[in-house]
Amino acid sequence: MEKILIINTGGTFNKRYNPLKGELEVPKDGVAPEAILRYCYNTAYELVNIIHKDSLEMNDEDRALLLQTVQASSHRKVIILHGTDTMDVSAAFLALHVKDKIVTLTGAMVPFHIETVEATANFAMVLGDIMRNNQAGIYIGMHGCVAPYNLLYKNRQKGIFEPVR
Repeated sequence: MEKILIINTGGTFNKRYNPLKGELEVPKDGVAPEAILRYCYNTAYELVNIIHKDSLEMNDEDRALLLQTVQASSHRKVIILHGTDTMDVSAAFLALHVKDKIVTLTGAMVPFHIETVEATANFAMVLGDIMRNNQAGIYIGMHGCVAPYNLLYKNRQKGIFEPVR
């Protein structure tokens, strides 16, 4: 079984409530993906935690670090847990530079620690898809659909990702 690199950048997927501050924070750990991966018995992976930000706070330096992490890895298949607000921006940036790997970005609209279903469903879906996908490219996987990054978008009026029409 081919090993998958999982890059956890933060985003809503990982947010947790800090009762001392009274706000949601992006922690500097991989507790959310590790909780899901605990049940993926037949999955070979390496989990790397970087950036630790809401995607609205990500900048060009963060995207350069993301690219460097993808390119430096010997793994051909990569899943990136990313905030949904700028997932498309990071995907387009990666598409300019990464040509020989299968990279799928996913996230959640609701934090895993508030409601586990959406984050788990999105992550499990892209995990299954990347195991069978052998076509290099940059993909986004959200809400029951995995597609090339430029064919799936966040419909902000509906609060869901859907195919470009």
